[in-house]
Amino acid sequence: MEMLQTPEFWVGLVKIIWINIILSGDNAVVIALAARSLPPAQQKKAVFWGAGAAVVLRIVLTVVAVELMTLPFLQVVGGLLLLWIGVQLLSDDEEDEGEAKEFGSMAAAIRTILIADLVMSLDNVIAVAAAAQGNFALLVIGLAISIPLVIFGSTLMIKLMERFPVIVVLGAALIGWVAGETIVGDVMLEGTLKGNPWLHYGAAVAGAVFVVVVGRWLARRGQRAEAS
Repeated sequence: MEMLQTPEFWVGLVKIIWINIILSGDNAVVIALAARSLPPAQQKKAVFWGAGAAVVLRIVLTVVAVELMTLPFLQVVGGLLLLWIGVQLLSDDEEDEGEAKEFGSMAAAIRTILIADLVMSLDNVIAVAAAAQGNFALLVIGLAISIPLVIFGSTLMIKLMERFPVIVVLGAALIGWVAGETIVGDVMLEGTLKGNPWLHYGAAVAGAVFVVVVGRWLARRGQRAEAS
C-alpha cells in the first residue's frame, strides 16, 4: 500500500495508460477487423476476450521484450506473418459472399487477434517497460486499465466498418504498413536502415499496397469461383 502513496507510482501509471492510448490504435483496428465477420452476439465476446488476452500477452512480452528484440530475423518473420494476416482479413471481406460464409468462428477471430497483437506489440512493449521502470505491479495495473480503452476502440471501429466499408480496406492497409515497418526494423537490417532512412517509409508503403492489392485480388477471385 505504501507504493500507492508515492508520486512516482502515479506518474508511472499515467505514463503507461497514455502510452497504451497512443499505441493501441492499430491493435483496435486488428481486433475490429477480426471480429466484424462474427454474429452480433459474438462480436462483443470476441472483442472482450481478444483484448483481455492480448493485454495479458503484452505483460508477458514486456518482461522479455529487450531480449526478444535482439534476436535476428524475428521481426522479419513477424512482419511476414502480419502481411499474411492483413491479406486474409481483407480477402475474407463479407461483401457479396454467400450465406455459408456470412459468419466466421469466434475462436478463429481470437486467434487472429492474439497472433497480430503478438507481432505488433514487440516494439510497443519496450516503451511500456521503460515507463514501469521495473515495477511489475505498476505494469500489470497500467495494462489492465488499458483493456476497456482497447475494447471501446475496437467496438467503435466495428460500427464504423459496418457503416463505411472503405475503413476495412484502410484497416488492412494499416496492418500492411506496420508489417513493412516491422520487417525493416529487424536488427539484421539496422545498418542498412541507418544508411538509407527512406527504406523505413518505402517498406511501410510497400506493405500497405501489397496487403490491399493481394487481399482484394483474392476476394474477387473467391467471388468469381463462388458465382461459377
